[in-house]
Amino acid sequence: MHNTLKLTVSHAPFWHNGSSISSKSRNIFLASLLAVIPGCLQYGSAAVGVVTLSIASAIFWELAINFISRRPISIGDGNAALIGILFAMMLPATTPWWAVVTGTFFAVVIGKEIFGGIGANPFNPAVLAMTILMVSWSSLFDFNAALLNYDFDFMAVYPLVLSKSFGASGVDALSLADLLMGKQIGGIGATFGLGLIAGGGYLILRGYIRWEISVSFLAGIFVAALGFSIMNPAQYAGPGFHLFTGYSLLGAFFLATEDASSPVNFIPMLIYGLIGGILTVLIRNIGVHIDGVLYAILIINLVNPIVDKIRPKALGKGV
Repeated sequence: MHNTLKLTVSHAPFWHNGSSISSKSRNIFLASLLAVIPGCLQYGSAAVGVVTLSIASAIFWELAINFISRRPISIGDGNAALIGILFAMMLPATTPWWAVVTGTFFAVVIGKEIFGGIGANPFNPAVLAMTILMVSWSSLFDFNAALLNYDFDFMAVYPLVLSKSFGASGVDALSLADLLMGKQIGGIGATFGLGLIAGGGYLILRGYIRWEISVSFLAGIFVAALGFSIMNPAQYAGPGFHLFTGYSLLGAFFLATEDASSPVNFIPMLIYGLIGGILTVLIRNIGVHIDGVLYAILIINLVNPIVDKIRPKALGKGV
């Protein structure tokens, strides 16, 4: 009888660089702490409670879905904890517990697990959850009212509200350096711009996020804001204001760069980020919403499959 050697061959790719989901989740989580810790120091124990509850409940929802669907336990990869902290970064420190738990349910169950788990979600889970909460209970995210009882030594008015209500003249007194250093009210992890930039830079240098998306997103904000400012400098704030307020930096480095919902090719990544940045300023300046970052990211998540098909023509290829 002819003897044949049976070989077990796995599917491509055959080379692995040693990276893992857990390693990436852990590094992004640690990078986010550069903005979360200053936020907790600013808002105190209330912020710590929101962050810890968000992380814990996100892990709980993923564990529950694992049991219900009889899938392997996946909380060890750290993705649920990462979703929890990213969601908490956008919340005001006064968010009630039920809103945090509901939000993480939307993020983990509706935004991720219902599509098949990590890597299969078409939208950023944390952004989707936050948007649902903002549409359903908008009063919870009125930063001026929510943070009214905090004693700040700087102007305790949400900067984007000033811009929306009074135009460029309303934000003239705001220093860009102060905004960068977190001297503004907002989400727990969204106000300390220096920490967000440092964390984003670390992730780019380590290769955990693509610089093309972050840079083009910020470039889109800059170009669109500059255009509005040139068109009507009395009504529209300049590029620096839009870059350092709201969820701009958080969106550029931590939200728009989510793997499953963003492109993988070079030109599409640039287009994807640029569209997101431009839409952010358009929604802020001529839309009804105060901050357009989350809506802009959901829109570019939606068009991502189409954008990712845009590729330069191969050299030497015939017509």
